[in-house]
Order: sequence, then structure tokens, then C-alpha cells
Amino acid sequence: MMIAFSILGALLALLSHTQAQGYTNASEVPYYGLSPPVYPTPEGTGGTDPAWQAAYSRARDLISQMTLEEKVNVTRGHTGQCVGNTGTVSHLGIPPLCFSDAPDGIRGQEFVSSFPAQIMVGASFDRDLMYRYGKALGEEYRGKGINSALLPVAGPLGRMARGGRNWEGFGADPYLSGAGMEGVVRGLQDQGVIGTAKHFLLNEQEFRRNPGELGESMSSNADDRTIHELYAFPFMDALRAGVASVMCSYQRVNNSYSCQNSKLLNGILKTELGFQGFVVSDWGGQHSGVASANAGLDLVMPDGGYWGDNMTEAVNNGSVADSRLNDMAARIVAAYFYLDQDQGYPETGVYTYDEQHEIIDVRSDHATLIREIGGAGTVLVKNTNNALPLKKPRYLDVFGYDAKLPASPWANPSRFGGGYEVNFGWNTLNGTLVTGGGSGSNTPTYVVAPFHALQDRVLKDGGMMRWDFDEVNPLVYANAEACIVFINAYASESFDRTTLQDDFSDELVHNVATNCSNTIVVMHDAGIRVVDSWIDHPNITAVVYAMLPGQESGNAIVDVLYGNVSPSGRLPFTVAKKESDYGHLLNSTISFAAFPQQNFTEGLYIDYRYFDKHNITPRYEFGYGLSYSTFAYGNLEVIATGGDTSEYPPRVPNVTQGGNAALWEVLYNVSVSVTNTGEVAAHEVPQLYLQVPNAPEWQLRGFDRVFLRCNETKTVVFPLTRRDLSIWDVVKQDWKLQRGDFGVMVGASSRDVRQVATIRISYND
Repeated sequence: MMIAFSILGALLALLSHTQAQGYTNASEVPYYGLSPPVYPTPEGTGGTDPAWQAAYSRARDLISQMTLEEKVNVTRGHTGQCVGNTGTVSHLGIPPLCFSDAPDGIRGQEFVSSFPAQIMVGASFDRDLMYRYGKALGEEYRGKGINSALLPVAGPLGRMARGGRNWEGFGADPYLSGAGMEGVVRGLQDQGVIGTAKHFLLNEQEFRRNPGELGESMSSNADDRTIHELYAFPFMDALRAGVASVMCSYQRVNNSYSCQNSKLLNGILKTELGFQGFVVSDWGGQHSGVASANAGLDLVMPDGGYWGDNMTEAVNNGSVADSRLNDMAARIVAAYFYLDQDQGYPETGVYTYDEQHEIIDVRSDHATLIREIGGAGTVLVKNTNNALPLKKPRYLDVFGYDAKLPASPWANPSRFGGGYEVNFGWNTLNGTLVTGGGSGSNTPTYVVAPFHALQDRVLKDGGMMRWDFDEVNPLVYANAEACIVFINAYASESFDRTTLQDDFSDELVHNVATNCSNTIVVMHDAGIRVVDSWIDHPNITAVVYAMLPGQESGNAIVDVLYGNVSPSGRLPFTVAKKESDYGHLLNSTISFAAFPQQNFTEGLYIDYRYFDKHNITPRYEFGYGLSYSTFAYGNLEVIATGGDTSEYPPRVPNVTQGGNAALWEVLYNVSVSVTNTGEVAAHEVPQLYLQVPNAPEWQLRGFDRVFLRCNETKTVVFPLTRRDLSIWDVVKQDWKLQRGDFGVMVGASSRDVRQVATIRISYND
């Protein structure tokens, strides 16, 4: 009976979705709420990449020498030194592979760096910083002998404004997230570390992500086009960059668990996108044995799960083909060879906190990069009367719990410095927020609190400070030249946020602003925070979104506040005027049904696309951010490359990793000149938005972060690929380049239009 109701609910959702998306009938949507079977799993061969081909040749040779039990052992997790460990085949030279998190720094280890969260890297809109971020993380993971780093993250993408893990991703846009995925994967894997793109797919809320006493986990129900153009889109960039592992997510997708969803794993990932690496389960995310193996799962973590001896029996009785087991093992071993980890890779140096062990310090000079990203990702959204940068104030007042040093991340050794519980850096007077919670958190070996960095600067300038970290109504001195209020908003894996504001913080800001005519608000937030309860107060002169900056928090914000760095960060999400403006995209879906359903009825329209479609004016739009300088745009030009503009890309027998290679062909180059017309040398972030027929009004399809001295002009070029210009054809099951006019807008945000043009596409076949 419960199953019947589940199917009925899915069918009703399908009918609702066809109307919402403008389809005339359900036959135009190949699946929605019902995931089609795709079998068998394509075998890894190396595809079109010589490096992968060579890795597979070596892997297949070793697999042919293994016993059934040895192959099974390679595909199952084991309890051991690391968060995850694979089995070993010592006589063939295959060691156990060590898996560890987190995306913003190695969790639970000594002498490692606390990096900014990915949301801050996304806010930088800087491809070079994305690469250098991945490279530095790779150096630390390699230094500790960790074979596979559980990063980067594009799931969640940020569909739900209150999603608990949105801060782990790069922002609520597939193009921006894809750029981050590509840069981090390249940087990480250039150091020989296996990257793990996660969580595949539609992992957009924490509530009921796993089965439990109430019943099965939440089912994320999305249509074929939405899956391709929105949620799989950034993973394509990770695959194109060569990522060697993909992690499937916890929840169900169209009523089939992600880690046994053959459409996602066999169909989209391994067939359409040509994935050559291995699929690893999220920890405890496997919910079947034979079904998950045949659907495309290659490695189960953290322990044997439903496999081990059961897998041996399944192969012997024919439930799982021997060729499928061979492929599972070959994909894992090939990834090991693909990253040259057999060529002098360091021994695993991961230890529990109370072991006697060798000190392995992997921090190098990464603090410099962390501080740079912290400045680059800081977003200035209000600056009345040029309140910032500060001009050597003699009397500076500092208020708010977020200004002080956080509680120790080592307060809970059983979780090694970062559990799902709120144990440090949250918004009940517990200190500055440098990262979020859960498996995505990192373990700082030190933290530079904002107060201490400000104190150093004020003393250097011969001034004095007064402070109050705890009171909601602190004493404000009449001669204060500026009052800085530090607040934050915590979020974590395992639960979703219940609000995008905070009563204590809002009251604190109001009380300070009432008594200080130059009140500056700095927010360290794990995602969106609405500010309309105080943003228009006449005494609030400047407001800064400082995200999650890692260990150099204080130094990074002081660099911006004092003008050593002109702010150039851009919001990687939309800030509404009120929470209700997000509509059904505000809260996670709450259901106590045995088979709960989360219907993505908005399709492609999330974040700024949703606001554009419904004509809702945000407080601060996606891509928005101020500078200490001013910039002029001009000379927009669109130049066709002469590439193939046929309706569909040519069919190819071997799909390169990331999809048909023709999707990545540049068809147009858009150039624009940007001039610094102000009095401060600074970075500007021009952004290109494309108006694709039969699609959301504007979609980000290009960005750059360019440094300009005063009166300097530079030309920025945005390449547009076939994929950038295409939509997913649900009938042809291919990327379609439509005929017609495509609007081009280049500006300083998703709503700040500076230059416009039109691309007219006609087929050349």
C-alpha cells in the first residue's frame, strides 16, 4: 500500500511538473519521480585519454592475476587508519588506499591548514585562485599520504536557501560551480591526489537524507532536462578535468537510491559523460548489495557494507557478473595508476590525536594563499559615504561574539575536531566562524581572530580599542570614530538551517547602530543571511559578507577593512529582502511519510533564475559586490570562431570524460574592455550572462577577475562553447543548439547591465 501511494505521488508530481515547465504532456518528460533502468554498467577502458588507457592496461593486467576474493577485497571498505580504507593485494603491490575529508582542509589532523570554505572560493570569481586552492590542498593531502581527498563539492548546488551544506559548494549557479570544480580538480590531481567529486546527484537538503525509523530517505524528484542543465552540469567540468572518483549521495533520486540508481551511474555518468574512474558510496550510503553493484557502484565505504563475502557469493551464483566485478576493481586500481601513485607516493601519515607518531607538517606557506582567498572572497555590499576603508581611527570600538577566538576545535577528540554537533564557532557567543560543521569542517592549528588582527593594526597606528564580545546592548562611547560589529550564522551537515537571520545578532546590530553614527557590520556566514531588519538604518554605513575564511580570518578582514585589499568578492547566491521571497526554495521539504518526496517543480529556476522569473527584486543579487574603485565597460564584440553550429553535436564512438568532445568546442569569443576609472588600484569582476531561447532569462556563462591600476584598460575575452549555448533535448537525449537570437549581457552582476549584444545562430549543416 505504501509503495502504491509512493508511485501515485510520483505520478501526480510528474503531471504538476509538466505544467510548470511548459510541457504539453507527460510523454515529453522521459522520467520524473520514476528512474528508468540502464544496464549493464559500461566497462572502463580509458576512453580517449592516453593516460587513462595506460592506467587501464596496467590495472587489467593485475586484475587478471587476482583471485575472486582478492578482487572483492579491493572493492570494499575496511576499518583502518583513515576515514576510509580499501583492501590490499600485497603480493601484486596494491596497497590500501587512504580516503580522507574535508573539502576545506584535512579534518582531525595536526599540522594542517584550515582553508576557506568552497563558498568563499566561489565568491572570489577567480579561476586562478580556484586552481591554487586545489593545488595547496593537494600538497597537504599528498604530504599526509592520503590517496583520495573527498572533494570538491557541487552537490548541494544550493537549491534550498536554508540547506545545511550549501557552504561546502561554490555557489548557487552551475557555471560558477563548474569552474570551481574544474580548477580544484586540476590543482588537486596535479599533486597526484585522487579527487572525489561529490555528491552525485540532487543532494540538496539534509532532512531525512538517510532511511530511518520513519521510513525511506527523501526522494529528490527532478526531470531529465533539469538534471542535465543544472545539477549534472558542474560535474561535467570535474570530469573534463580528469577527476578519478565520484561519490554518490545518500538520498533517493526519482525514488531510486543514488548509490544504486542505474540511470545516474550507468546512464549519465558512465555512458553520456564517459567517466573512467570509480564510484564510491557516501559513508553508509549503500542500501543494497547486488542492486548497487549492477547499477554502477564500484567501491563501498566505510566498511564491507552489503558486499564482502556476499559479493563473492553473488558472483559465484551469477547475480553479479564476473566482468562487473573485474570492472569495479579495475576502475579503482586504474585510478591509482592514473595519478602515478605507484611512483614514490608518501606512506600514510594519518594518526589519531593520542597516538605517539612522527610529526608531519604539511602547511608550507599556505597561510599566505588562505589570507589572499579570504580577501578576494570578501563581499562588500554597502559603503555609505566611503566609510571603508578605515582611515587610521584613533578610537575604534569592536562588538560581537564573532570577533573573538572560537572555542577549541579539539574540544571533542572523539570527532577529531569537527562533528555534526555545534562544538565551535557558532552563533551563541562562541567565537568567530571559520568553517561549517560536519564532515566538511576542518581542524585549525591556529586561528587569527578579527579582534586580534584589528588590535595589531590599531596599535601600529597609535590608536586605542574598546570591546565587548558578549553583551547584546553594549556600551558605546561617544567619541568612537567607528564601531565594527561581528556576527555570524552557523550551518552543518546532518541538519538544515531554520532561519536566515538571528534575533540576537539583529538586536546587537540595532543597539550599536542606535548609539554609533559609523557602524560597520561584518558577517561570517555559512550561506545566505537576510539583513533587511537593519540594513537601512542611517547609522549603518558599511556591510560586509565575509563568508567562511579559514585560519587567517582576522588578517583577511583587516586587509579589506583598511584598504590593503580592495574588495572584489561577488555574492555566489541571491540575498532576498525577506525570507518568504525564496518561496518553496526556502525550506527543506518536511515529510513524515514512509516514502517522502521532494519535488523539484521549479525545474531550472533556482536562486537568481527564480527571482528573475517571478520578477522579485532581491536585496542583493547574485554576482553583486562593491569595490573601493569604479570601472567603465566598453567595446563589446562577438566574434564567431567558424566552429560547427549544427543542431546536434556529431555522434562519436568513444565519449571523452566530461561528455562529447564537441560540447567543449568554442563557437564564439565575446570581448569587452574594462577601465579602472577610480583612484584605487583594484580587481574588477566582469560577468557574462547569456539569454538562451526557451531557457531562464539570464544564465551565467563567463566571468573573470582582472586587476587594473588607475586609468588602466584591459580587454577581457569570454569563450562560449557549444555546451554554453545548448539546452538538453529530452526527446533526442542530446544537447541541442537552437536557431535564433541569443542575448549577451556583460556587467558587474546578474542585474548590473553594462554592455549588450546579440548572437544569431543558424545551422551550417
